[in-house]
Amino acid sequence: MKFTSLYSRIALTFALLILLFGGLCGGLDFFAAKHHQQEIVQRLSADLAKHIAEHWPLAKANAVDINAVGELFHMLMVVNPSIEVYLLDAGGVIKAHKAPPGRLQTQQVNLAPVQTFLDKNPLPIVGDNPRDPELPSIFSVTDLRQDGKLVGYLYIILTGDDYQKWETDVWQGQVFQSAMWIGLGALLLTLLAGLGLFAVITRRLNALTCTVAAFEERDFVGGLHVCPKISRSPDEIGQLACTFERMAERISNQMQHIRHQDEQRREMIANVSHDLRTPLTSMQGYLETLSRKADTLPLADQQRYLAVAVRQSRRVSHLASELFELAKLECEEVTPNYELFYVQELIQDVIQKFALTAAKKQVQITATLTADIPMVYADIAMIERVLGNLIDNALRYTPENGQIALALLQTDQQKVTVRVTDTGAGIAEEYLAGLFERHSPLRSSSGKSHGGGGLGLLISKRILELHGSSIEALSRVGEGAMFTFNLPTQVASLAT
Repeated sequence: MKFTSLYSRIALTFALLILLFGGLCGGLDFFAAKHHQQEIVQRLSADLAKHIAEHWPLAKANAVDINAVGELFHMLMVVNPSIEVYLLDAGGVIKAHKAPPGRLQTQQVNLAPVQTFLDKNPLPIVGDNPRDPELPSIFSVTDLRQDGKLVGYLYIILTGDDYQKWETDVWQGQVFQSAMWIGLGALLLTLLAGLGLFAVITRRLNALTCTVAAFEERDFVGGLHVCPKISRSPDEIGQLACTFERMAERISNQMQHIRHQDEQRREMIANVSHDLRTPLTSMQGYLETLSRKADTLPLADQQRYLAVAVRQSRRVSHLASELFELAKLECEEVTPNYELFYVQELIQDVIQKFALTAAKKQVQITATLTADIPMVYADIAMIERVLGNLIDNALRYTPENGQIALALLQTDQQKVTVRVTDTGAGIAEEYLAGLFERHSPLRSSSGKSHGGGGLGLLISKRILELHGSSIEALSRVGEGAMFTFNLPTQVASLAT
């Protein structure tokens, strides 16, 4: 089984923690019980050696009386088989004992624990066990003195061989075995209960995972349909489900928007290709004719052919430039460089730039400007581009003796309204909704309608969107058109 799911990893981690915790608790309990028992035994028998020494003379002539201890040692070990009695000299060397032959493993006892015991330090205190040096044991000890002089020690091991044997039998007995099995059963029950609880918790998470996977299989379309029991839950999984629902809705909308943009981009490319094909075909035809008949054509015809080819090449260049500019705006490679300026001055400059063209077409351009219009906060070069596009568009579709009027209005302190009106052919009402879209029918129209064949209105719309604004068009066929957009003022810039 591969532990790849969240539940399997949680289950394995929980099982290891339970086993580790159970083993640690069992070990601590065993250690505490054993040392607690040692402390009780040592406390109960702490004065045993002293009591024996006071009632049985073991020192004589400034030395230990070895002959006097034989009968005593035998009697003590018969009365209490768990103890082992040793008589030590002042250096800790064993002088008398009742161990079987060959059973004694060392002839000297370390006196450091003995001194610790005599100094009344906290119990339990373990010392050397002459029969098993690898297993320190609790003891009782007292010093033996003759005329105030230290002559030796009475050293009693309280947990001798018989005690160790009985202790082993007790740990292997029914009580301990029952307690061990009860503890293992409790650990197993805890483990099963934890695994069941984790299964309940992760079941909702698994359902949410399957729902997200299904949303992905649908190519992120249609939204995320989460079970209401999951999304309404107040815990973290419920909050995660709600977050996923909102995220899925946003992703779905973005995917639809991307598909819509892709469709529009394809349509725009087709339209631009159509727009470019006409001037390119015309230019190619005139150039080929000029190339084949250069020797027979009159000079005037040659000049006319060249003029047409140059005019068409300029049209191609203009369309390519607009397409490149629109692509940069849509890819957000260009960001507005905001600054404060008087839009009245900018309008005067733009009108001056188109004055010669307007005079040739006998179209009058006027501006209604007042000094009380505040400064606007925008990218001056981009707004100049918008005004230039609108005036150029109006000039192309306004007949002779027509008029183009620019006006500024202030509806509130945070925005200034710019209005461009012309007396051109106008736009049919059914075309107004898609006038600023790539798929606008007017772009491929050959009639005298606003927007036909150029990308200026698309560029203007995108520039204003970057400024957080929009552009609107009002028109009727034969009554001209009016374009309106807003710009933020200095007050709005301070508010942000």
